[in-house]
Amino acid sequence: MKCPFCAYKEDKVVDSREGRAGDLIRRRRECLKCGRRFTTYERIDEIPYMVIKKDGRRERFDRQKILQGMLKACEKRPVSIPKIEALVDEAEKFVCDSTDRERTTVELGEMLMSRLRKLDKVAYVRFASVYMDFKDVKEFLNELKGLLSERTHK
Repeated sequence: MKCPFCAYKEDKVVDSREGRAGDLIRRRRECLKCGRRFTTYERIDEIPYMVIKKDGRRERFDRQKILQGMLKACEKRPVSIPKIEALVDEAEKFVCDSTDRERTTVELGEMLMSRLRKLDKVAYVRFASVYMDFKDVKEFLNELKGLLSERTHK
């Protein structure tokens, strides 16, 4: 395992726990060079879960892609890492709970946006601005006005 902070290839396992459903093992690791800790997950490799892109292509569900998007949206916001991880877990469960082993990126994006909207409005706007691919400033402003009107009605 390569350290995500310094790329050193040696670490020690500090803690191992079985996941809730018993289908994964979570390991806390500590880099032997920089001393920083990180988490890895081991899962049984099965038939992959898929996402259907807007253009119809099918792609393997990538938890890391969701995590990177959430980290980017929540950057410099008061959203804790455990909350972000819980959101990513929820997205993964959403895909895994599909009877067809696949979901559309539209379904996945809508679910993530609704959760982010409740969690942090700025993170929501950041995510939505990329996900919704606004065609112009007017569309973006309309989304912001909707958020502001919600805020004034509370």
